[in-house]
Amino acid sequence: MGFAGFKARMQSGERLLGTFVKTPSVEVVEVLAKSGLDFICLDAEHAAWDRMRMDACLAVARALDLPTLVRVTSGGADDILKAMDAGAVGIVVPHVDSPEKARAVAKAARFGHGGRGFAGSTRWAGYATRPMGDILEQSKSETVVIVQIEEPEAVDEIDGIAGAQGVDAVFIGPADLTVSYGESSVDNDQLKDAMQRVGDAARRAGVGFVTWVPNAAAAKAWESYGFTMFVMGSEHSWMLAGAKAAVADMRKE
Repeated sequence: MGFAGFKARMQSGERLLGTFVKTPSVEVVEVLAKSGLDFICLDAEHAAWDRMRMDACLAVARALDLPTLVRVTSGGADDILKAMDAGAVGIVVPHVDSPEKARAVAKAARFGHGGRGFAGSTRWAGYATRPMGDILEQSKSETVVIVQIEEPEAVDEIDGIAGAQGVDAVFIGPADLTVSYGESSVDNDQLKDAMQRVGDAARRAGVGFVTWVPNAAAAKAWESYGFTMFVMGSEHSWMLAGAKAAVADMRKE
């Protein structure tokens, strides 16, 4: 299914599993392509991704047909354009707390008046080998826009955000919401209430419902909220967990 089928899989409500990628390395992308994950998300918000390393990793992801999102540093049109032109299947935009922001980032990711600047010479477009009509159709069928719900204000405005034109999924940020609510653990009632409200709004709007979880146990505990996509940990957490387990096993008496 790969890049071409990823959006349709999202829209069908199929449960999709991915992870954040923090290390700007083509080798990490190559290894994760063998893992059985449905997608990866390059985390340019919280890790050391520059444009050249993002470009290289997206080239490898495209070659391996591993659907790859980019969590951009902000909702600015420049960041969105760079990620999309380099070959991302879509974007994850942090801190979208109003319908106006949701509409703006969705517009910036797609072609049209006031939206994404058109260029047929990018990797995403096929390096000037395809007609404009085909490229425009690809944008409609492939491009995914996911907005992160990380503030109480976003929860209050969730119907307008989830229903904003061009939004394909809403992504609960459990840690940011927890901190915004003044809590110190994700096991709190305000977060649970937010998950219920955001999940209900996503279903009403017919868009995907995403969250981050540290592991499969946490995903199973939250299944009842109706999540359709899980971003599980990151390659950092998996490397550390694997290394700790190996060391502990070797040191057993």
